[in-house]
Amino acid sequence: MDKMFDNPWFIKILALLLAVLLYSSVPRTGEKLTDVNVPGEQITETIKDIPVKVYYDTENLVVSGIPNTVDVTIKGPITHVQSAKALKNFEVYVDLTNAKIGKQKIKLKVRNLSDKLKATMKPSNVTVSVQEKITKEFRVEAEFNAGQIEDGYTAGQPVVEPNKVKITGAKSDIDRITYVKATLEGSGKLKSTISREAQIQVLDKELNKLNVVVEPQTVKVTIPIKTNSKTVPINIVKKGTAPDGVTIESIELDQAEAKITGSEEVLKGTESVRVEVDLSKITENTTLTLPVIISNGITKVNPQIVKATVVVKKDEQKVGQMDEQKDEQKDEQKTVSGIPLKIEGLGDNFTAEVNDPTSQTVDLQVNGPSESVTGLGPNDFTAFIDLTGLAEGTHDVKIQVKGPTDVEWTPEQSTAKITINNNA
Repeated sequence: MDKMFDNPWFIKILALLLAVLLYSSVPRTGEKLTDVNVPGEQITETIKDIPVKVYYDTENLVVSGIPNTVDVTIKGPITHVQSAKALKNFEVYVDLTNAKIGKQKIKLKVRNLSDKLKATMKPSNVTVSVQEKITKEFRVEAEFNAGQIEDGYTAGQPVVEPNKVKITGAKSDIDRITYVKATLEGSGKLKSTISREAQIQVLDKELNKLNVVVEPQTVKVTIPIKTNSKTVPINIVKKGTAPDGVTIESIELDQAEAKITGSEEVLKGTESVRVEVDLSKITENTTLTLPVIISNGITKVNPQIVKATVVVKKDEQKVGQMDEQKDEQKDEQKTVSGIPLKIEGLGDNFTAEVNDPTSQTVDLQVNGPSESVTGLGPNDFTAFIDLTGLAEGTHDVKIQVKGPTDVEWTPEQSTAKITINNNA
C-alpha cells in the first residue's frame, strides 16, 4: 500500500474517481429539491365542472360569454393525477384585466397545477363580449290580472312604491329594455283594496327577460278596489192589450227606484231598470208581484221584486161578451224543442263559450190558440243572449226569445252560463 500511495499515477486516478463520485451526488441546476422522481404509470383523468374565474374591471365593465364551469383533462404520473383530482387545488381562469371593449376570442388558462401534469380544457377557447357597465333609472309599471276583480267592483290606478328603480347592466342590454314590470301574483276574487310585494321583471320588446341587476328587486304594489253602484228609476213597461171592456186607469209601484251594481262602463250606459206588466191578463183591480228586470252587465239589483198595484175600469157588457168568446175558443199547449241559442253583442277580441245549456239549444212551453200553436217549430222562434258590455270571466245571462205575437211562451231555462275569454 505504501508503494501504491507513493506512486503519483495512483494518487491521480483515485482523485479523479472521488471527483466524479462527488459531482454525481450534487443536484442538477433547475431541479426542485422537493420533487421526487418516482417512476410509474402515466394516466389520464377528466375532472368535470371546474369553476372558471374571471379577472376584469368589475366596476366599469360587464363580461358575457364565459362558461361557469369547464371540464379539465389532466395527464401525468398516477400519484400526481390522483392528488390533483382529489384536492382540485388548481385554478382555471380568464384574464381580461387589459381587455378592450368588444367581442374577442380568449384562451382559458390553468395555474397552480404540478409541472408533472399536462392539462387540456373543453372548451379551450371562448368568445367573450366586453361591454361598458352603465346604470339607468326606469319607471315601474304595475301589472295584475283584471279577471280577479269581483263582478260589480272596479280596480283603480295601481300605486307602486317606489315607482322608479335603478337597473345596472351592459349598455346593449340597457338599450333593449322596453318593460319594467311589477307583476302582482295571487288567486281568488278581489273586492277590497290590496297591497303586496311584487318582483321586478325587466323585459325587451319581445318579452325576453334581460340579464341585468335591479335595485331594489321588489316594490310594494297597492291596487285600490271599489264597488260600482248607482240608483236609477224603475220604469213600468206595458205589454199586450187590456181585454175588451177593461181600461187600465193606473199602475203604481211600491218602490220607484232601485240600486244597481256593475262595471263602471255598464253603469254609465244604464239609466233605468224596468218591470213588465202584461195587460192582457188583467181584468180587475189587482196587486202584482213583479221581478225587476236589468240589462246585461248589471250584476246586482236591489230590490229584486216590487209590487205593482193596478186599478182598472170595466165595461161590464163588453167583459161579458169577451168571456163568452173565450169559452168558445180552445187553447193548446205545446213544447217546442231544439231552438238554437245565439250569441249577440260580443266585443271584438273576445270569444264566448256556452257552459249551460250544454246542448246550446232552448226548449219552450208554448200556449195559444190551437190553430196558431199546432204548426209551430224551432224555426219560428229566435233564442239569444246579449253579451254587450260584459268583461272577461263567467256570467249568468238571461235567455231572450222572439217569436209569433199570437202565442205565449216560457223557456224551460231562463238563464245561460257562459265564459268569455279575451284573445287580445
